[in-house]
Amino acid sequence: MKADPREKIVDALMGLAAEKPWDDITLADLADRAGVTLAQFRDCFPSKGAVLGGFTRRIDKLVLEGGEAAGESARDRLFDVLMRRFDAMAPYKPALQNINDWAMRDPLALPALNQLALNSLRFMLEAAGLSSEGPLGALKLQGLALAWTHVFHVWLADDSADHAKTMSALDRELTRGESYVERTEEARKRLEPLAKPFLGLAERILSRF
Repeated sequence: MKADPREKIVDALMGLAAEKPWDDITLADLADRAGVTLAQFRDCFPSKGAVLGGFTRRIDKLVLEGGEAAGESARDRLFDVLMRRFDAMAPYKPALQNINDWAMRDPLALPALNQLALNSLRFMLEAAGLSSEGPLGALKLQGLALAWTHVFHVWLADDSADHAKTMSALDRELTRGESYVERTEEARKRLEPLAKPFLGLAERILSRF
């Protein structure tokens, strides 16, 4: 069966990123490594960043196709899902180190990488049985993205066979995040009765228009 050119381009990006800095990788380099023309490349992806998005979708798919998350609690299941994600990323660690080095030097890259993380982690939350919908879901999602970024940096430096440092950092971040979400939910429940009269007034005013 003929190889998917999109997958070939993703492989080319991660291969080149393991060999040299992100800024030194050109679109022509990628097309040449992938064995496609620039026209074919353009049909598949509009930019290097979009190819990186293709890589994150590849990792998402590997994790989501790996079966149900293990653990009785949602927190344990999320821990399992995220560790599976690190396992799926392991073959690409040198490339991800170079990409991270570039991102730390380029502030304009951080919002785009944060959006990539949000897109992926939304599915990781759902795989663990946690909703990412609504205001509280959005809070959980962004909080998880920040936690993921911190643990990702620990993982990059963790060369141990058992990933003990990574697991310890992930455990701490999930504990901190769980506590924050619980406090936020309690505050929302306390404030909700106070807000109801104002919401009713707003509804009555708007109904006149």
